[in-house]
Amino acid sequence: MTTSQPGARERLYLFDTTLRDGAQTNGVDFTVADKLRVLALLDQLGVDYVEAGYPGANPTDTQLFSQEHPARARVTAFGMTKRPGRSAANDPGIAALIGAKADAICFVAKASAYQVRVALETTREENLASIRESVQAAVAAGREALVDCEHFFDGFKEDRDFALACARTAYEAGARWVVLCDTNGGTLPHEVEAIVSELVKVVPGDHVGIHAHNDTEQAVANSLAAVRAGARQIQGTLNGLGERCGNANLCSIIPTLLLKSDYSAHFDIGVARDALADIANVSRTLDEMLNRAPDRHAPYVGESAFATKAGIHASAILKDPATYEHVPPEAVGNRRKLLVSDQAGKSNVLAELERLGVPVEKTDPRIARLLDEVKTREALGYAYEAADASFALLARRILGSVPDFFDVERFSVNVERRFNARGEMSTVAEAIVKVKVGDEVLISAAEGNGPVNALDVALRKDLGKYQPFIAGLHLTDYRVRVLNGGTEAVTRVLIESADETGERWTTVGVSPNIIDASFEALIDSITWKLLKEGATA
Repeated sequence: MTTSQPGARERLYLFDTTLRDGAQTNGVDFTVADKLRVLALLDQLGVDYVEAGYPGANPTDTQLFSQEHPARARVTAFGMTKRPGRSAANDPGIAALIGAKADAICFVAKASAYQVRVALETTREENLASIRESVQAAVAAGREALVDCEHFFDGFKEDRDFALACARTAYEAGARWVVLCDTNGGTLPHEVEAIVSELVKVVPGDHVGIHAHNDTEQAVANSLAAVRAGARQIQGTLNGLGERCGNANLCSIIPTLLLKSDYSAHFDIGVARDALADIANVSRTLDEMLNRAPDRHAPYVGESAFATKAGIHASAILKDPATYEHVPPEAVGNRRKLLVSDQAGKSNVLAELERLGVPVEKTDPRIARLLDEVKTREALGYAYEAADASFALLARRILGSVPDFFDVERFSVNVERRFNARGEMSTVAEAIVKVKVGDEVLISAAEGNGPVNALDVALRKDLGKYQPFIAGLHLTDYRVRVLNGGTEAVTRVLIESADETGERWTTVGVSPNIIDASFEALIDSITWKLLKEGATA
């Protein structure tokens, strides 16, 4: 690994492009308010640069860069170098970038002779002039300049001298950072390391960055390879957002830099160790903003990152977590999960009961009965590893009792396709639920955008004395799995719920009837909320 002096810790800079490159993700669309919220999250985390968008390219980014953004991070505007055939002073794109209220300007420039010839349809000399004059214009305007050398690695393999000339031109014109882009995402880590090692002979490594795409699932590895070869800036996005297969994932890179001694012993970054404990929350907050399901298997921050299903593994973890964990989950704001399933052992069950606050002695013979019941029910289609609240209720019923808060005496659901008041054809679901709370019988009706929604609204519409306890309860996710083929198939429904405190839990229902399975999960969700709130029957 390249360092300036033996034993010295060098500064490694983090450049986030979630709001620019990440916005190119299919299905992702940021409003100005969204961008400001993400900017605040990134600033609190401690990244050095936030590339907030492309002023002049769309109304959102133009509005964003029309106002000042006080932040520790250097807010960066993205744009193209000047167009061939005109001066930087007469280029409207350059004018928009210099007029933007930003600390830095990142120019994208071709660093491949093939791309210059085919995509830009210009000469190599004109391309170099565009890089030089654009950087000089930004520096003259008092801005920090960066150049994204697009297609650098492919360009290097095609024409080494021209790719190096593009990078050297940017540096000599005054660019603070010359960023090497693996634009097509097809370069491998050993290639990145070798090519960056050649580049830093031309441009000092403390002026070199890496921008890796993930088309071979190696963007993180390529970023770290570039650092080993001498690059001192890493560009990436939260959750690996980006066009096609995404960009280097900063939610994986940042913990690696801080928690792995090969990097933490050599480099300082802007993210502090105590701030690292918030990275899982940052990751999930972004997904919630974008209405995306979080990647459960994401390294460090995913729900399954520290989850163990096999009983023999769980037994070892209870003795020493280091047996199956490469870092402490708390360091990244995550938590350990010993899953309860048909592969679980007694250790899994005891650990999950402790986490859920269900008191039990390790020698209690009912533990074996609970484990047998879990395995029997999982054979029927239940999935308790993904439904913590339903498992807690099952455990409490076997190990003690759960109050009978309410009884559902009957429910009915009707789905009708009809013309609405505007003469448009629409589908309406109506549900009626009859509930007994103590000696009181309550009947509620509700409409919804589907049968499950209508049932949910009707069930929570009036639970008598329990209504104040469930006022903040709402559904956040609904997942259906058909367990075998045919129209008579058994269906598993998983419902994720949340309350006013932000706490989340998941419940499960199984039935050949999807409505019945959904209703079972709904009842478990409400029952769990009442139980944790301390309601009494």
